[in-house]
Amino acid sequence: MQIPKPTQADIDRFRSAVPNDPRVEVKPMFGNLGAFVNGNMFMGLFGPDIGLKLAAEDAAALGSIDGAGPFGPAERPMGGYVTLPLALVGTPDGVRWAAAALAHVALLPPKASKK
Repeated sequence: MQIPKPTQADIDRFRSAVPNDPRVEVKPMFGNLGAFVNGNMFMGLFGPDIGLKLAAEDAAALGSIDGAGPFGPAERPMGGYVTLPLALVGTPDGVRWAAAALAHVALLPPKASKK
């Protein structure tokens, strides 16, 4: 399985799309980035793609938009995540989808620290 490396432009685009919320932590993940709330990832970067973990109904709605689709390696996409269409990044709709992912994952129990 090949893990794509994001360009600096991909990293900058991802960081600009992460909701500005004090609960959010952005950390490296396998050469890419992830945005976490309570230790759970709600948004990830995989090469140029931004993936959002959404409730099933929201995932289906986003998945129906042109340019959306599975997120992660083609051989093993990440369950529950949908790729945010590039055309939506930085738009009000893109902001709304990122906020929906944060709100959905913030409801999950906090992940225990491995430290």
